[in-house]
Amino acid sequence: TSLEELNSAGLAPIIFGLGLLFVFLVLAAQYENYIDPLIIILAVPLAILGALSAQLLRGFANDVYCQIGLVMLIGLASKNAILIVEFANQLRDEGLPLVKAAIEASQERLRPILMTAVSTLLGIFPLVVATGAGSGSRQSLGTAVFGGMLVASFLSLFVVPILYIVIKMTTE
Repeated sequence: TSLEELNSAGLAPIIFGLGLLFVFLVLAAQYENYIDPLIIILAVPLAILGALSAQLLRGFANDVYCQIGLVMLIGLASKNAILIVEFANQLRDEGLPLVKAAIEASQERLRPILMTAVSTLLGIFPLVVATGAGSGSRQSLGTAVFGGMLVASFLSLFVVPILYIVIKMTTE
């Protein structure tokens, strides 16, 4: 198994990149433009920052289990940004100005984002504190996902509306 882990370690950036590309293309097809998916995908680095910071704080390596967690975080981090962008677009369609729509969207989506974040964090926490045989892999995966979700959930409430305003202003 260790040989397989070492052999697959070089594929992590390719897999991560393909995951990002796949999510971006699906979002581009859904939104029928490239601007909204770009705003959403830019929330993913927040999750990566949180995941790698949590791994570093716990003294874990960036192993294959952490990398699996990073791929999982692409979808989990995108979810919060999708809520804000979708709601802001609806408010813009109703006639609200850009800045007001972004702020109101993040205020209105605060509770759903926090509720899903807390439920995800509570669900992944047993992996963070796992014990017994094979606990290293579970702890690494759990720590990456937990740290990524924690940071992404709270920072996305501030960063995504700012990205929405800045990117939409420059493209309109």
